[in-house]
Amino acid sequence: MDQYPYLVAKYNIPSPRYTSYPTMPYWDVQSYTEAGWIETVKLAFDESNAASGISLYVHLPFCENLCTYCGCNTRVTKNHGVEEPYINAVLQEWAMYKAVLNAQPLIREIHLGGGTPTFFSPENLDKLLGGLLKGTIRHEEAEFSFEAHPANTRTDHLQILYNHGFRRLSLGIQDFDPKVQFIINRHQTVEQVFTVTQEARRIGYTSINYDLIYGLPLQTVDGLTDTMNIVAGLKPDRIAFYSYAHVPWIKPGQRRFTEADLPAPELKSKLHDIGRSLLTHFGYQEIGMDHFALPGDELLVAAREGALHRNFMGYTHQHTQLLIGLGVSSISDSWHGFAQNVKTVEEYLSKTAAGEFPLLKGHLLSEEDLLLRQLILDIMCKGEARWGALEELPAIRHAQERLRGLAEDGLVKLTPDGLRVTSLGNRFLRNICMCMDAKLWAAQPTTQLFSMAV
Repeated sequence: MDQYPYLVAKYNIPSPRYTSYPTMPYWDVQSYTEAGWIETVKLAFDESNAASGISLYVHLPFCENLCTYCGCNTRVTKNHGVEEPYINAVLQEWAMYKAVLNAQPLIREIHLGGGTPTFFSPENLDKLLGGLLKGTIRHEEAEFSFEAHPANTRTDHLQILYNHGFRRLSLGIQDFDPKVQFIINRHQTVEQVFTVTQEARRIGYTSINYDLIYGLPLQTVDGLTDTMNIVAGLKPDRIAFYSYAHVPWIKPGQRRFTEADLPAPELKSKLHDIGRSLLTHFGYQEIGMDHFALPGDELLVAAREGALHRNFMGYTHQHTQLLIGLGVSSISDSWHGFAQNVKTVEEYLSKTAAGEFPLLKGHLLSEEDLLLRQLILDIMCKGEARWGALEELPAIRHAQERLRGLAEDGLVKLTPDGLRVTSLGNRFLRNICMCMDAKLWAAQPTTQLFSMAV
């Protein structure tokens, strides 16, 4: 482990998180067309709906307060009159998608993200879910989940969503240290988190996840240790423990603090190592790049069986070919293509009211894109990739050349037909995937596009 600090310093470079390939800055928006995107939706639906169903992601952007660490698309307001017009627009967008499909959608997954989904009243969430599920068939293995703020999630929120089939809940904790909560403007007490967790379990939720972040401003080893000890006592089923992405050139709210407030790279690495060690000590097992789960959890079972999947929402134990994103800035994935919605609420409402798909941009994947996408996905989810006889393709040859240095550092083992990530390399998955990223290497960015890898 003596070389570990050296490796952290060497590989702490801007890097994509690889929730997609190509990554969004490298989408070919010139050759993308709305008609082309819709054709890929139809293709994915026809290929997969009857067997595996489809997934829906609904972006609910409103928050009453701005969390300054947040990198999501949000709209800060205390005016709850925005709820109903927005829900009507989401249902209109879904109606437009249903109109281009040739059979009843079989719904495998629904995820409500934000923003703050629990900004919406239980009555309006009831209207939203009732509208989304109308005229659809629920898959026998359907899984519905939502993100929630512990400070504003009430029992009636939990009950309404449970009534619609939701069994998974993700609470954004980040850190319990009062100094950190103050500077990131994210306030919730241990008592609030305890109450929401207990109420969810009482109602019948079967999986509760906590989001925790390392690398936040003013974060300390002692503060993170205290947070981990509290979390261990509450015992969520899953934990997402991920790196803070400092991108103030994209999210101006992060300018509330400066780089001087952030942990130095050495401390940030130490925070990760201590958090990971404590989670392991408390009985959680590591999955992929930034997830942990208790023994028996379906995510952990999927990882062991080679069935883990990664998409724009992170790791999942299920995979549907078609993911339709609804709402402002949502991203859809048909496997053959990506599309993102417009980024402002006003434009989203305007386009849906006019009966137009509220699309902003997209990318239609080439054969090379599809090959590299699968290899990157295998690295992220299985810790290995096999290119076999395709090694003579230029993209694979160039990737092999870039991987040799990582092999020398002990991050991967190269084989005649692929690679295997080592236990040391699990810490550097983003760097390993970068070697496979032909588009990144073909057009090196002249400004920083991504957060730091470590």
